[in-house]
Amino acid sequence: MADAVTEPKINPVPLAVDLDGTLIRSDMLWESFARLLRHKPFSALLFPIWWMQGRAYLKQQIAARVEVNPAALPYHEEFLAWLREQKRFGRKLVLATASDIKMAKPVADYVGLFDEVMASDGKTNLRDNAKRHALEKKFGVRGFDYAGNSSVDLGVWPGAREAIVVNANASLAQRAGQCTKLGPTFLNNSSKFAALVRVLRPHQWVKNLIVFLPVITSHQLTFWPLLGALGAFAAFCLCASGVYLLNDLMDLDADRQHPTKCRRPFAAGLLPLQVGLVLSPTLILCGAYIASELTANLVWLLLVYVIATTAYSLQLKRVALLDVFILAGLYTSRLIAGHLVTNIEFSSWLLMFSMFIFLSLALMKRFQELRQVRELNQVDVQGRGYTAGDLELVATLGLVSGSLAVLVLALYVNSPQVQLLYNHRVVLLLVCPLLMYWIARVWFLAHRGQMNADPTAFALRDWPSYLIGGLTLIVMWLAT
Repeated sequence: MADAVTEPKINPVPLAVDLDGTLIRSDMLWESFARLLRHKPFSALLFPIWWMQGRAYLKQQIAARVEVNPAALPYHEEFLAWLREQKRFGRKLVLATASDIKMAKPVADYVGLFDEVMASDGKTNLRDNAKRHALEKKFGVRGFDYAGNSSVDLGVWPGAREAIVVNANASLAQRAGQCTKLGPTFLNNSSKFAALVRVLRPHQWVKNLIVFLPVITSHQLTFWPLLGALGAFAAFCLCASGVYLLNDLMDLDADRQHPTKCRRPFAAGLLPLQVGLVLSPTLILCGAYIASELTANLVWLLLVYVIATTAYSLQLKRVALLDVFILAGLYTSRLIAGHLVTNIEFSSWLLMFSMFIFLSLALMKRFQELRQVRELNQVDVQGRGYTAGDLELVATLGLVSGSLAVLVLALYVNSPQVQLLYNHRVVLLLVCPLLMYWIARVWFLAHRGQMNADPTAFALRDWPSYLIGGLTLIVMWLAT
C-alpha cells in the first residue's frame, strides 16, 4: 500500500519507471519465453546459444519471434493508478526497462502514460549500473526519481533523487532508503511460498490415490503391494504437479481472460514465471526416477502421461469431446499404474468403471465453464472447443456417463470374479445406490451453480462425500 494518499503537486523531476516486476507483476523475458515454448518450441532450443551471447542479445532474439499482448499482462493496479495521478499533474514519465525495446514499446503505448521509452537494444542490457548511467546521462545525477522492485534496482537508486519501491517487501524499501531519499512505497507482503503451494495443486494429488484401487479391490493389502502403490502415488504426484506448472505457463493468456483462472499465481503475477520453468522439469524428472526404481513399465506410462497431458494443454483441449475423453484416460492411467507396480492382474471391469466415472467428472468441469460463460452472456469458452449452446448436451452426456459407471459396477458385482473376493456379494450391491446418489448430487449442485470448483477439490471440502466414501468402505467390509 502507498504510505499516504495525498493530492500531488506539479513535480518537475522526471520519474523513471521499471517495467518488470514494477509496472507489471511479471517479467517480459519470461513472459516471451513462455510463449516461445508454446508457439515455437524448437526455437526455444536455441536459448543456451543466445544466452552465451549476452542477455541483451537473448532478449532481442526472443522478442523477434513472439508477441506479448500488453492488454493481457498483470499490471500493478494501485501503482498504475498513482502513475496516472502523476501524469495528470504534468509529470514526465519514462519507462526505463531491461526488457527489449520490441517488448517495452507496445506496453508503453498500451498504458498511454509514458513520454519516452528506454530499453535494451540487443547490445546493451539496460539494468543495474547500465540503467543508472543512462538515466544520469539523460537527466543528470539526482535529476530523476526511479521506481523499481528488486535488489537489482539498488544499483540505480543511488543516482536517483528519490526511490519509489513497488511490489517488494519492507526490507528492500529500507535498503533503498539507505541509497537515497525514500518516496512512496507500494509494498507486497504476500507469501510466495503460499503461491507456490497453490500452483503445485496438492489438493489434486487425491486423484493419484486411484493407484491404490487395484490393491484394495483385490484384497492384497500387504506390505509390498502397498509399498509399490505408495511409490507410484509419489511418482504421479511429482509428475502431475510438474505438468500443472507447465500447463499454467502455456495458458497464461487464456487464464488471464478467464473469470476465475485469472487468479492463478502465474497468471496474476504472484509467482515468478522462471520458478515454473525450472521446477516443472525438475519435478517430472524426480517422478521418473522414483518410477524407474519400481518398474520400467511405469516410466513408460509416465512418459505417455506427460506427453498426453502436454499435448492436451497445447492443443487437444480445444477439440470438443476429445478433451474430456483424454482427461478420463489420464485418470485411468493411474489405475493402470497401480496394476503395473503390484503385478495384480488387470480387471476389465475396473478399467471400464474408471473410464465412465471420470468421463462424467471431466464433463462436469466443462459444464461449469459453460455455465459461467452463459451467465456472462458470452458465446465461446476461451481456449475450449465449446459454445454456450452446448451446455445441455454436456450435462446429458455427463449424467449418462455417471449412470453407465453405476451399471458397470452392478454387472461387476454379479461377475464370477466377485465370488472369489466376497462371501456376501449381494451386500456389495448397496454400493450402487450410494454411488448413484453421489453422482446425481454433484451434478445437481453443478446445475444450481453451487459447485464453484473442480469436482475433486469440491469433494475434499464436502462432508457428504466423505460420508458416502465411508459408507462404501463399510459395505465392502461387510461383503467380505
